[in-house]
Amino acid sequence: MIYKLCKYKKLISFILGSLLSLALPPTYFLIFAFISLSGILLLTEKASTQKEAFLYGYWFGFGFFAFGLSWVGNSLLIDAQSLGWLYPIVFLASGAFFGIFFAFPTMLTYRFKNIYAKLFAFAGLIGISEWIRSFFLTGFPWNLLGSIFAFDITYLQLASVIGTYGLSMLLILLCSNFAILINNKDKKSLIFCITTIISIITLLFIYGNISISSYVSKESDTNIRIVQPSIPQTLKWSKDSLDNNLNEYIKLSQSEGLEDIDFVIWGETASPYPLDYSTDKMKLVQKAIPKNGYLITGLVRYEYSAKKGYNPYNSMFVIRNDGSIMGHYDKSHLVPFGEYMPFRKYLPSFIQPLTNIIGEFQSGKGPETLKIDNHPSFGNSICYEIIFPNKIIDKTNPPEWLINLTNDGWYGDSSGPRQHLVTTQLRAIEEGITIARAANSGISALISPKGDILGKIKLNKRSILDIRIPSNSQILTKYRQYGNKISLTLAFLIILIAICVQKTKMLK
Repeated sequence: MIYKLCKYKKLISFILGSLLSLALPPTYFLIFAFISLSGILLLTEKASTQKEAFLYGYWFGFGFFAFGLSWVGNSLLIDAQSLGWLYPIVFLASGAFFGIFFAFPTMLTYRFKNIYAKLFAFAGLIGISEWIRSFFLTGFPWNLLGSIFAFDITYLQLASVIGTYGLSMLLILLCSNFAILINNKDKKSLIFCITTIISIITLLFIYGNISISSYVSKESDTNIRIVQPSIPQTLKWSKDSLDNNLNEYIKLSQSEGLEDIDFVIWGETASPYPLDYSTDKMKLVQKAIPKNGYLITGLVRYEYSAKKGYNPYNSMFVIRNDGSIMGHYDKSHLVPFGEYMPFRKYLPSFIQPLTNIIGEFQSGKGPETLKIDNHPSFGNSICYEIIFPNKIIDKTNPPEWLINLTNDGWYGDSSGPRQHLVTTQLRAIEEGITIARAANSGISALISPKGDILGKIKLNKRSILDIRIPSNSQILTKYRQYGNKISLTLAFLIILIAICVQKTKMLK
């Protein structure tokens, strides 16, 4: 057994967590999900104290998040000479901080003495832990375990009811139960293991197929053009390249067929200029706008206040052919250490040279819905706002489709942009909404309410995507109606099962 083969159980925990990251998109080495999750449950079962179980979970989480988020460090290599030395620090910091989100579930799981009860407790506690991770210290719910099912969107469809947190709990129940078979080595454990696996896979497969077959995408009259110039991040904010970058967007936008387009969509901060202050640049941009259509573009917007002067916002503008600004949206969920520096004024002076290169953007009001003429209303999200379950649309005034502007050029040809796309697919399924994703550099796509990619531009490819929004662009899902109430109820029900198993010893 793993716990007999080596006395270095913390090291084993770290290795198991590292291997679990290989089950995530885009590699989908599912065998490691079974090995890793069963392994950590076995280690928790064999822990001698609650503290020991905590440490096993911590080192497991350390490995999972350090390797699962390793692509984040690629952003530092854009200016490797100045910031490259931070790469190992970011790698270690990711594991060191996020490791706690496995540590507490394993610590609490230890309190259940029956390994069957441990299985259910672990699943429910991980679901709650992932939910807490979505808002703790502004939140970062990246690489939720439920995304491992994204190798086939059939297995994601239940997210429209129980959310991605619910899928994560099912994954734990599916992949961890081998620990019971290894621990007990009896016929009852074998039957339990086989029954659990068949039941969960059958549930996901049948529900997924019924859900997908019930939806047939039909084209509407709204035609969009997504523009992806794939400008290298090293050139995006170079003073000598700003005009060339803007001209590249305009040139691609003017490709054949522009007259038939309703919305031309550019990516996050596609315009390096504040178009509401720059008349010359606005006139230039108008060349990219269809005669009877609109341009949706990301840019930095400035708003003046007497106290702070001009405050920057990471924004989205909707611009008509005559240069009129028809509406705007300000990003509300900002990236810590990217768009603002937490506790900036409390940091020591020696760190000031680093903090001075980090922006101090202002936060918007939250999800909004825009209605332009007779076109279907649309919601807005910018970059990583799309990773937050139940936080991407205005529930009081839900849109008919959603636009997500992003820029994954920071992360190169890594797992980051691909995982970002999968996250967008999960939000589409949860909310039952069509999402148009426009990346400066990354993977641009139009995604159906079932998570199906209707059209896309490959990673780092310079191209445009002309495609029509489905007329049935949204579906009212249970998740949209009730949000995380269903996920959390499921988590507590699973934990209640664990308590019942523990008290009644029904599976002893």
